Amino acid sequence: MGAQSIKLKSAAKLAATLLLCGSLTACAASYRKHGYVPSEEDLAEVVVGVDSRDSVAESIGIPSSSGVLNESGYYYVSTRMRHYGAAEPKPVSRELVAVNFDTRGVVSGIQRFGLEDGRVIPLQRRVTSSSIEDKTFLRQLIGNLGNFSPDAILDQ
Repeated sequence: MGAQSIKLKSAAKLAATLLLCGSLTACAASYRKHGYVPSEEDLAEVVVGVDSRDSVAESIGIPSSSGVLNESGYYYVSTRMRHYGAAEPKPVSRELVAVNFDTRGVVSGIQRFGLEDGRVIPLQRRVTSSSIEDKTFLRQLIGNLGNFSPDAILDQ
């Protein structure tokens, strides 16, 4: 019986050690990178005043997004997020490269921004929601009580 109890104790110690190691690795932070930013070498190939929109897209890739006003520029965005347990993911680094174009579509400047240049700007998709979705049927019914007058009913 002595040999079996020693085996049980060593198995219990092994199980406790594995459980401890598993719980410690579960609490380790993981990092994920989203987006694409061209390297300095790739950006060096873009010549200000010479390259056009098409040549920029060919040499450094299609941008993450572009300017909404007269297609003013290309924007390459990369974000590194830290995921830690059940906590909300937090941005550790964010890099933005803006390639600006003039009215002829020729590169007028290249700028690089990061978190150190300012505050964190949350990148999110904005969708316009319908005001009807937020209201229950009873709230819609009561909300319409003041929208008509008795004259409108009597005239018909």
